[in-house]
Parts: sequence; C-alpha cells; structure tokens
Amino acid sequence: MMPALPPIIQVGDVLLSSEILTEEFCCDLSVCKGQCCVEGDAGAPVTMEEIAEIEDCLDAVWADLSASAQSVIDKQGVAYTDQEGDLVTSIVRGKDCVFTYYGELGGISDCCLCALEKAYRAGKTRFCKPVSCALYPIRAKKIGENLIGLNYNRWDVCKAAIEKGKALNLPLYQFLKDPLIRRFGEAWYQELLDTVKELKAQGYL
Repeated sequence: MMPALPPIIQVGDVLLSSEILTEEFCCDLSVCKGQCCVEGDAGAPVTMEEIAEIEDCLDAVWADLSASAQSVIDKQGVAYTDQEGDLVTSIVRGKDCVFTYYGELGGISDCCLCALEKAYRAGKTRFCKPVSCALYPIRAKKIGENLIGLNYNRWDVCKAAIEKGKALNLPLYQFLKDPLIRRFGEAWYQELLDTVKELKAQGYL
C-alpha cells in the first residue's frame, strides 16, 4: 500500500498543499469561457508594486474597459482593500474584475478576457497581469514573516478544467509551471521538481 502523502509539503520558504502535487488540472476555455474573472465577491489579490504597474497601463487598456469599469476606477482606483484586509483589483457589480472584457480567443467566442494581458501581448505595456491571476486556481497567502502558503482553490466553475487535466494526466504544479516560476523563480521550481522526484521514489506519489 502506498504511504499517505503529508498534507503540507515545504519547498524552500513555501508551504504547499499536497493537492497541488496530486490533483490534475488544465483550463478549458471552450467550456468555462474565463468565468474565474467574473465570478466571486472580490477582485484578484495584488501587491502595491502591481498596483503601480497597473496604473501605468491604464492609458493602454482604457478603451477596452466597460463604461461601468471606467466609472469604478475613476471613483476608487484600480484596487481596494477587501473584507479580509487584502488588496484586490476593483470590481464591477460586486463581482466582475474591472479589467475584463469579452471577445474571441482561439476560435472561442464570448470569452471573458483580460485587458491588461491583451495590451501586454500587443506590445503596448510591460506588465501582463497580477501574478495571482496567472497562478489561479492556486491561492497564495503570507504566513508570518517568512513563509508563504499555497492552496488549491476548488469551485464549480473549474469542473471542466479538472476533467481536461485528468484526460491529459497533467498535475496542477506542471500546468502552472510558468506562473510558479514567475512568482518564485527557476531555482525554486527546480527544487519543487526535485521534491516531487524524491516523494515518488519514497512511494508517496
């Protein structure tokens, strides 16, 4: 019998839920159409540095934003502090991120897309989007002074992503390789891969 995998795995100064190593996931825009950008009751977590970057991008993305989103930004800025005390992107009607717009992507119509990412890919800006968006469905939370916790956030919107991930046999940590490297660096990600290799050798995975 395979030994039980510990619920928390530490890699450097990061504590990961073991589900990040075991669960399979791959976004399926043809089904969800980017609903993670519009569902929920708060915006995407951001840092002060990211807020400054986003503010620098406003001229490049303004025309892609809805009139409602423009009004929200005019009144409260690109971010606010939510009920948990976290800085998050401003939202419209209590749920939609102000930087969402609807369009076609890869032949899929009516997708909820990111105006910040659109401007970045067009070479108009140097900032793509908050790293918390790129990391989703992983959520990061600071623990004390020196540790960061990573958890897998499950919700119904991502059912198709779970099915696609299983079909592709693609673990979550591999699907999010680039965002994890963006957040924690190449050396950290290699340490994660070494940890996974060791856990497999010990029969945990």
